[in-house]
Amino acid sequence: MKAGSRRALVVEDDAASRDALSALLAVDGFEVRTAATLAAARAAVDEDDALDVVFLDLGLPDGDGMSLVGRFASLPSRCAVVMLTGERRVERVVEAMRAGASDFLTKPLKPALLAATLARVAERLADRDEARRLRSELIGRGVFQGLIGRSPQMRRLYEQIERVAPSALPVSVHGESGSGKELVARAIHDLSRRRRGPFVALNCGAIPRQLAESELFGHVRGAFTGAQRDHAGAFERASQGTLFLDEIAELPLDLQVVLLRVLEAGVVRRVGGPREVAVDVRIIAASHQDLAAAVAAGRFREDLYFRLHVLPLEVPALRDRPSDLPLLVEHFLAEAAAAAGTEAAPTLSEAARAAVLGHRWPGNVRELKNAIARGCVLRSGDRVEPEDLGMPSVAPDGGGAAGGPREDGVVVPFGATLADAERLIVTAQLDRHGWRRGETAEALGVSAKTLYNKCRAWDLQPPDEG
Repeated sequence: MKAGSRRALVVEDDAASRDALSALLAVDGFEVRTAATLAAARAAVDEDDALDVVFLDLGLPDGDGMSLVGRFASLPSRCAVVMLTGERRVERVVEAMRAGASDFLTKPLKPALLAATLARVAERLADRDEARRLRSELIGRGVFQGLIGRSPQMRRLYEQIERVAPSALPVSVHGESGSGKELVARAIHDLSRRRRGPFVALNCGAIPRQLAESELFGHVRGAFTGAQRDHAGAFERASQGTLFLDEIAELPLDLQVVLLRVLEAGVVRRVGGPREVAVDVRIIAASHQDLAAAVAAGRFREDLYFRLHVLPLEVPALRDRPSDLPLLVEHFLAEAAAAAGTEAAPTLSEAARAAVLGHRWPGNVRELKNAIARGCVLRSGDRVEPEDLGMPSVAPDGGGAAGGPREDGVVVPFGATLADAERLIVTAQLDRHGWRRGETAEALGVSAKTLYNKCRAWDLQPPDEG
């Protein structure tokens, strides 16, 4: 296995084993660093965490190597972690695997087993690199973990998601209804080291008040009228994974107190239950409301706010990223085709496309998705028309959905083709940015080369060069 510039860290206190393993890795093309203690291993990763594989001894002079498994497994590089142990207890191996280890070797090391392990590491790293390549390609096409868009706002959001995902700290997601807050939460979970655990979503605003405590923390049989069997709450169901609490601001104040206690103690007590149950959950809370304003108004506890508002993320409204509309429309049309079992996706008429481009979309991506789904079902011909989408009426004089001013100030006239609408938007952005193509390309969410090609195709020139 020629690993090129692969980087390895060997954490082993036995000098002979450490040197032998390091030599084999070097022959295999790895750049190898070594550490003989937990402290040295921590220092090594603090200095440089760009690792591809870590060989970690469980029995070290200053502590149990198990304490570092989680940290190594959650590094941004998503390195492989191979445990080295002289123990043969199955429970220790299981514990290491649950903590994030990808493989293990028993000591003394046997050449054949080591070779097989290195082959598995090579396969894992190849899979990781392929996943990175595909992710980069998808982001270039505007797709990231189920989120759609390649505007600057969405690219920043993707970067923030990748930064917060490896952490165990709570995340607070703010965004308007329908903007995709749950998709953001799922993306964080899927990119975290908890991705093998459950993802449980609970809408705090949709639970009747009398059932909220039971839904969150569970109940035992007979705890109240109708409680005919034991019920595990959202916290227990999400243990070892992620709990997404949507519309957290809707939670009653008395339950906010209980929630804060659970977050601080890491235990829940079912309604009517005699004992506490330990839970290991990462919290992602979301709201369309401004939680700081809710605190000021006395509707949300300040201590709970500070407990949850550790890693804040903002999901942009659809009207603030108009360049993503064509991509979203294409995606939802393809979804409609898949749902109908047809190979060819429906298409929008030019009038429908102009209506979509001109609409403000107060319900955000959810409203757009529902409109496209409705249009694909109700269309009478080959193409979806504005009335199929349930769009506001279109006035020939330029008013209504397709003729009103967009959020960015561009007026898309009635009957404009998609190409005409695109040219109007690009020209307006060029004017806004003083024809500085780099800034304009960033604002539109396209590459400078793409913008250059469009300007050349449309013969667009600065006013003083026309």
